Amino acid sequence: MSDSSPAPVLEIWCDLQCPDCRTALDDLRALRERYGDRLEVRLRHFPLEKNKHAFAAAQAAEEAWDQGRGWAYVEAVLGRVEELGRKGEPFLVEVARELGLDAEEFDTALVDGRHILIVDADQAEGKAVGVTGTPTYVIGGERLDGGKSQEGLRERIEEIADRLLAGPAH
Repeated sequence: MSDSSPAPVLEIWCDLQCPDCRTALDDLRALRERYGDRLEVRLRHFPLEKNKHAFAAAQAAEEAWDQGRGWAYVEAVLGRVEELGRKGEPFLVEVARELGLDAEEFDTALVDGRHILIVDADQAEGKAVGVTGTPTYVIGGERLDGGKSQEGLRERIEEIADRLLAGPAH
């Protein structure tokens, strides 16, 4: 693979109020550490109906990306999913404040809905590629469902990433 080739993409379809997605954070950290910028990890939103604050959390995460701290915000929210469940939207603004982000802008973004279209588009695309639960990974055209069990998923993702990074056989 030449330096000019784009990095393979690992998409993770995630619900920010999902305990299984919180568990997946360790795998994501390990993958990001192992591959660095050779693998592009993209968070995709798939808020589940059963989690009443997940849609707002997805919008808040988009605001965090706009403010330059997307992954830090996602990790902070996922690390405290029970608190999100108890406190709802005020918790999302509180996390922004804790991370030194513009909390007032988070509050405004949640009211004006500026990120709804991004979340809706992710959810629609997720449904189109067969996502039914979270976390679900898509890499190299292969969908890996972590909603039932995450056992062996990181190893499978690494196999696919290594194959993609090796490029076509000569």
